[in-house]
Amino acid sequence: MANPDRVARDYLALWNEPDPSIRDRRLRDDWTPDARYVDPLMTGNGYHGIAAMITTARAQFPGHVFKMRGMPDGHGPFVRFSWTLSPNNGLPIAGGTDIVRLASDERIAEVIGFLDKEVA
Repeated sequence: MANPDRVARDYLALWNEPDPSIRDRRLRDDWTPDARYVDPLMTGNGYHGIAAMITTARAQFPGHVFKMRGMPDGHGPFVRFSWTLSPNNGLPIAGGTDIVRLASDERIAEVIGFLDKEVA
């Protein structure tokens, strides 16, 4: 079984990575080619769709970082963790809980995101 803490930290590192070429490499290393992401505000399918979605989110919130909130946990092929989004050294403006479904090779196959705190 995958380590839930590692999965969550790698996932957040992808969202926080400023370099698009490094993000693309992380996507190819850690996600399946047909991976799917969906939350109340965004949807992305496959490497290109997810990369475009992350690029758009980063452009909307320049200088903001995602941080883990609490401890991730896992059950079978699923990992659940919560996060916050805040400006560097600032108070959170958003938060959420994501459920990750892993493929048999432990790469991310699907993410279902829930917003816990609306963006101010």
